[in-house]
Amino acid sequence: MVNIHTIRGREQRTAWILLIPALLLLLFVFAYPIGRAFWLSLFTQNLGTKLQPVFSGFDNYARMAGDGRFWQTFWQTTIFTSASVVLELLLGLGIALVLNQKFFGRGFVRTTAIIPWALPTALIGLAWAWIFNDQFGVVNDILLRLGLIRTGINWLGDPTLAMLAVIFADVWKTTPFISILLLAGLQSISPDLYEAHSIDGATPWQNFTRITLPLLMPQILIALLFRFAQAFGIFDLIAVMTGGGPGGATEVVSLYIYSTVMRYLDFGYGAALVVVTFMLLVAAVAFASFLLNKSRISY
Repeated sequence: MVNIHTIRGREQRTAWILLIPALLLLLFVFAYPIGRAFWLSLFTQNLGTKLQPVFSGFDNYARMAGDGRFWQTFWQTTIFTSASVVLELLLGLGIALVLNQKFFGRGFVRTTAIIPWALPTALIGLAWAWIFNDQFGVVNDILLRLGLIRTGINWLGDPTLAMLAVIFADVWKTTPFISILLLAGLQSISPDLYEAHSIDGATPWQNFTRITLPLLMPQILIALLFRFAQAFGIFDLIAVMTGGGPGGATEVVSLYIYSTVMRYLDFGYGAALVVVTFMLLVAAVAFASFLLNKSRISY
């Protein structure tokens, strides 16, 4: 008789053998660039050194600690990410629940619902920049026709309104992605569970809180982690809509890194910004994953 421990050992070795190509690919795609960036961050390489690398140790990281612009962009990135991801989750869950119902034309609606997410982000940013234009924008035109305002609002010229505008544009574009992920989770829930629960006298709200939400937690976790990482690294939408303005009010970390490297040619400090941002993002994702896993276990 074959020992069960021997079988498990063989299965584990086989699993590791099959995982090695994927792990090597991840090592090449993620670990090497970050390692290279960390090595470059230990040097000062800018116009002051005639673009020649000069070893400076951790001076770039010490400089970052007192860089008010970096911490401002980090705070603005956090605001943008938190607001957009929460709104996208709530709206995406609502849309997924609707698309999971049976109604005429459901297939067509499901297909068209994904269009905003499929369109190029730069194109979406340009379109929303025109929509929020203070002179020719559709938003001001509608508000003027309804008599809600007397003069056009400079949406992208006001710091608070500009941030709200880019959040709204990102929510409009990315909510379909969340809804499709959650719809896939809803499709995997057996209708028999709802029928048995309804026989016991459960209300629709009880079905949602006791069946739908607990069984949907894995998909919610995946969707949140995906969107958190994507939103934190947002670049193209804000670059097209506001360019980080007005007055840096919508400048996010990725835009600041781009300006540091491409505009000011400060490669060493730009690499340090990349490394620190990456570490902060990993820590935030790990913390969010821990909290969401705890909530899933409790459900």
